[in-house]
Amino acid sequence: MSLDTGLGLAAVVVLPLLIVIGVAASRYSGTRHDKGIVTAALRAVVQLAAVGAVVGVALQHTLGAIAFVLVMFVVATFTSTRRLHQTAVIPQQWMYCGTAIGLGALVVLLLLIAPGVVPRNPATILPMGGIIIGGTMTATTLAGRRMLSEYGTRFGEFEAGLSIGLLPPDAFKLVVGPVAGDALLPALDQTRTVGLVSLPGAFVGMVLGGASPTQAAALQLVVLLGLIASESIAILTITELLARARLPDGRTVSS
Repeated sequence: MSLDTGLGLAAVVVLPLLIVIGVAASRYSGTRHDKGIVTAALRAVVQLAAVGAVVGVALQHTLGAIAFVLVMFVVATFTSTRRLHQTAVIPQQWMYCGTAIGLGALVVLLLLIAPGVVPRNPATILPMGGIIIGGTMTATTLAGRRMLSEYGTRFGEFEAGLSIGLLPPDAFKLVVGPVAGDALLPALDQTRTVGLVSLPGAFVGMVLGGASPTQAAALQLVVLLGLIASESIAILTITELLARARLPDGRTVSS
């Protein structure tokens, strides 16, 4: 990357400055994410450099693209599991996260790719898979952490539900069900404000690649609605699975 380009200058000067700003804001606000910001930035540099080489190979063959999407799924499952583990330790937690992410992504990707809504080629399968899996991972993590935290905070209400004859799954959903939907808010807000607040990557990428604004808008609409559908399935799945899991005593759950 040449240093006489704007991108080169950004990499050398602006990007480190953005990291410093993020760390300073985190420390000042007391959110305790300063270390996470630094490690996330460093990991992104290394991972994107490595992925850049691998993607070139994956884009040559459909099986290569599918294999790469499966790797994304495994990493997403691990990431979501680790986040939920920070709130509560539940047996087979990785299976719950994997099922929620996998089911949400699989249903939507099959509906988009199998009938040819989007082209059935590596150049489409790979980015579409990454977008959908990334969205379901985020929704699973947010919903899971929010529900487990609410379960710990309102454990007395959970026990009260049991005392009046509710089964554990019903008592769990009665207490935490309303907060699970909060995980869908980012996708809903992005869809509501698309074109007004932001121009998402798929739209901009297609326009820069020579597609007409109409074609780009159609693909972006597919992506946005696909995210809402996949995340809704993921939230429903993780809710049902956690409701039936062997939950720890609510007093031991981190908020």
